[in-house]
Order: sequence, then structure tokens, then C-alpha cells
Amino acid sequence: MKFCKLAEVFFQISKESSRLNITYKLKDLYQNLSPEESQIVTYLALGNLGPDYKSNYQFNFAQKNLEKIISQILNQDLSEFKKLEKKAGDLSLVITSADWPYQDANLDIIEVYNNLLELQSITGTGSQEEKAGVLSNLFKKLDSLSASFIIRIILSTMRLGFSDMTIIDSLSFYLAGDKSLRSEIESKYNICADLGLIAYQIKLHGQEGLKLINAQVSIPIRPAAAERASSCLEIIDRMGDCIAQPKLDGFRLQIHIDNSHLGNPQIWFYSRNLQNMTGMFPDLSQALIDKFCLHDLSNPLKIKNMIIEGEAIVYDELSESFLPFQETVKRKRKHGIDQAAQDLPLRLFIFDILYFNDKLVLEKSYQERREILLKIISDKIDLNSQERIFLIEEEYCKTAQELSDYFNKNITQGLEGLVVKRPNTDYKPGKRNFNWIKLKRHQEGNLQDTIDAVVLGYYKGRGKRAAFEIGAFLVGVYNKETDRFETTAKIGTGLKDNEWRELKEKCDKIKVNHKPFNVDCNQELEPDVWVNPEIVVIVLADEITQSPMHTASKSDSSPGLALRFPRFISYALDKNAQQATTSQELRRLYDLQFD
Repeated sequence: MKFCKLAEVFFQISKESSRLNITYKLKDLYQNLSPEESQIVTYLALGNLGPDYKSNYQFNFAQKNLEKIISQILNQDLSEFKKLEKKAGDLSLVITSADWPYQDANLDIIEVYNNLLELQSITGTGSQEEKAGVLSNLFKKLDSLSASFIIRIILSTMRLGFSDMTIIDSLSFYLAGDKSLRSEIESKYNICADLGLIAYQIKLHGQEGLKLINAQVSIPIRPAAAERASSCLEIIDRMGDCIAQPKLDGFRLQIHIDNSHLGNPQIWFYSRNLQNMTGMFPDLSQALIDKFCLHDLSNPLKIKNMIIEGEAIVYDELSESFLPFQETVKRKRKHGIDQAAQDLPLRLFIFDILYFNDKLVLEKSYQERREILLKIISDKIDLNSQERIFLIEEEYCKTAQELSDYFNKNITQGLEGLVVKRPNTDYKPGKRNFNWIKLKRHQEGNLQDTIDAVVLGYYKGRGKRAAFEIGAFLVGVYNKETDRFETTAKIGTGLKDNEWRELKEKCDKIKVNHKPFNVDCNQELEPDVWVNPEIVVIVLADEITQSPMHTASKSDSSPGLALRFPRFISYALDKNAQQATTSQELRRLYDLQFD
């Protein structure tokens, strides 16, 4: 397919507010693509050149250099061009509204994609100039609409108004004409988080292609998530006998180990939102190699490969205590990694295993998975030793009192609370259910937990905050069924002066000139500045109330839900927007208030 045809479809989708119509357009698009094109288009539609878990798709090309290239193509003075850009509100819109001199439409999708791969691969001294040359030549072979989408791809501003779940629905429509295969496709996506690869197999083999999608080391499995509970008694009522583990406030990591070439192990680290963090933890890589004897050619633990999950947290040996997440998150960096590893030494607590020696073990019970771990790592913990890798401790609880005692023990140690698990249940990748329940320390007020909300826009400041040009911001929660973000609070407290400036700076980088199509918001609440739903914040409120204004969990039979006295706590740096609190979860938290 010619890239200009793809750009036209993307343009139509960007103007479409109906999710069903978007799904139909994507289905029609897949019908006209080759397998390779399907894989590429899936990545591009989600705003990347490849799957999210690969971290090497970075253009590192400054916007000012893009402005210079386009102003030269349009034969305009740079200062005048910037005025046009400010008026249009988006660099890509300047191209489509200007007198673009090129109308070539011969490049196909694969040719354009290869140009983009070449562009992002250029590094080193003089790379900006070299990239400018490659991009200038590419623009001269594209019509204005195609060029505008190249700009969006480079600046990560595709913002077509849908996420991976809409892609999954469109693939089901392509195969079956309806959503009947959504569950099957999603289950494959949950164990192999590469939607482009799934699209490729579907185009190549039809529905039979789904059978070829299996878990494999180096491709992350979408993590399971815990539901919430308000008390130990509620957990025991739901679960009966249960396993409780400390809830650590660190990095949740999925660790992939390939030891098939003995003596040359490969290790990957993926975050909760499947970002590749491998380069950030050389100290943990070495600790894992030592712990599991991966350099020992005799392979005493008989490890060929495995996928494990754990929590990495900074431990202060002097105070003999875990440090808060604000300290642990300082390990998330691209530079000064070796020094950070010395200043902020991590402990890794392994809590589950998903794959072992070429076999997926998700369907085994939790107790069976624990037994596998016990064969390769001891459950004895000595935090003051030189060890860095531990199997997380656990407590078997039969009564609410036993669970409460263990909960209080962990709280006194400065931890967040507990994660409680059913002993005889399997691992549900990509799912949130009551096989796992988190119980956190109670906060004042009726709402006893925080909310992970998504910033949708901000309101201009007044009074003291007029200088900040931001005085409050709108947040929402995610509705997975509709692939939409629904409003739940307008927040104006909890931030210091410098934090208001920081939030505005973050928002301005992703602002858009109209309400995103995947946002459901009443007109009365519309902010002065809309942003693409990307920033996740942790919010605390006194309670959840019914609201005719907000759209979170709203239905024909019940009003929406709002947060009462919401205040900003921090950013949820390890979560993407689709991993925020859901509308369904908010409804449950609302109901819990009255239990």
C-alpha cells in the first residue's frame, strides 16, 4: 500500500469520535495490507516504530531542527514560520495548511518505514545534520498529508484516539466480522506483548496464526494486577485461607533470563508498563548471574531460561530500612548509572515465576509456582548480607486476626501493606482480579486508598497562580470496555509552586488543540488546555461521591463518580495511561465505602 493511502486513513481516524467507526476503519485497513505492512501499521498507529518493550526506537531529533527543515521547504523565514506554527497549534498542521511544494505519492509503507528506521539509527557526532539530510530527502518524496504524519511519528504525537484494545477489536472484526475473537486475541497479547507480531501472524495465517503466538523469553508477558480491599476481614471472607506477602514500594520488574548459551547469559528487565529498563540495572544483572550460577558451565541449577517477577527497592544498610519510592525512582536514569548503583543499592525480591525451561507455568497454582522458585532460590532473608536477590517472604493466614497481625508487622517496618494471594489459583496475565488483593495502610477519610488518575488538561491560573498560567487540572480514569478516559476530579491542591510549574511544562509538551476523541468530558468541565492522556498521577481524596458532572463509571441508570477533596500526591512514573485506575475499579471503591 502507498503511504499516502495510509496517511489518508489515519487522517480520517483522527477526525472520528466513534470508537466503533474507528474499529471499522482499522478493519478495512487491515484487509488491504500485506502481513509485513500489517505489522508496521500496527506499530505506527500506536505511535512507535516497534513494540513498546523495545527501547531503541528513539529519533532524538530536536523540534527546532524540524521547524528549520520545513520552513526551508516552504521558503519561509523561520521567525514567520514559528508564528504560523503557534497559530496552528501543531507543527504537523502547518504542513497541511501551507502551500506544500511536493505531491509525490509513490513511496509505499515499507519504503517510508525503512527511511524512518534509518533516521532513528543515526547517532554520534554530526548526527543532527545527517538526520536533517535524510528527512529533507524523504519530505521531497511525500505529499503534504503524508509529511504531516511523518512529523507526528517523529515527535510521538500520533494521538489517533485509541489504544491497543481497539486494535484487538479491529483484528477480531477482520477475522470474524465481529468482536467474538477479542478474548482469544487478547489472551495471546497477554502472553506475548507484541501486537504488531500478532497482526502479522493473523494476516499471514488467519485465525490459525493465533496458535503460533506463544510466550518467549525477551518478549514481556503483560503483568497480573491486584484488586483492592478495605479490611483483613473482607479478604478472609473472599479468600478463606490465603498467602500474604509484604507490599514493597519499588520498581515492579519482569526479568527475562536466557541461559541457553552456557556461560553467556542474557538478561532483560521490563517495567510494569513493559518499558525496557535493562540498561539501568547492571548491578542486578550481575547479582542474578551470581545468584543463579549462570556463568557456571556445569549449570548446577539446571536453568536454561526463565521469566520471573520481582520488586526492586533501595535498602539503606545504615538505617536498616527500605527507602521510599521517591528515592528508588532515582535509579531510573540513562546516565550516571554506575554511580547511582553505588549510591542507591537495590534489593530484588522475587515473588513469582511465569516461565521456566521453555515452559509457560502460568496455569500452575501459586503454590506450585512457589515450589519451582524454592528449587532455585532459598526463602531465607538476611538484608544485611551482601546478597541482592531474595525470594520474598510470605505468611500463611487462616483468620482475619492472623492477617491483621502480619499486616501491622509490615506497616511498622515502613512498608505499604500486603499483597494477599489465593494459594490454588493460576496467574492471570493482563488481568486484575481477586486472585490477588492489595491491602494498604489506611489514610484519613472514607477513601482508604489512592487513585491512579490520568491528566486530561489544565485550567489557567488566577490570583497567585496567574504567574504559573495553571491553577488546576482535570483528571480521569480509564474505561477499558470503551477505550475512553472518563473525568472524575478537578484538582487544585497538593502541589508546591515549583510543582505547578513542572506540571505545566509536562502538559505543554503533550497539549493538543481540541478535546482528544478518547476522552469523555461534559462541556461544563472542559479545561482551557487539553492534553493527550499520558501523564499518570497518584491522587488522594476524602471519599468518592456521585456526580452528575463527571463521566467516570456513568451509565443510564447511575450518575458518574467524583473524588471529594482530591489532592495531588505524586506522579505514577511506572504506569502508562491504560494502567491507571479503571472506571470499574472506581465504582468498586465507591461501593466499599459503604461496606
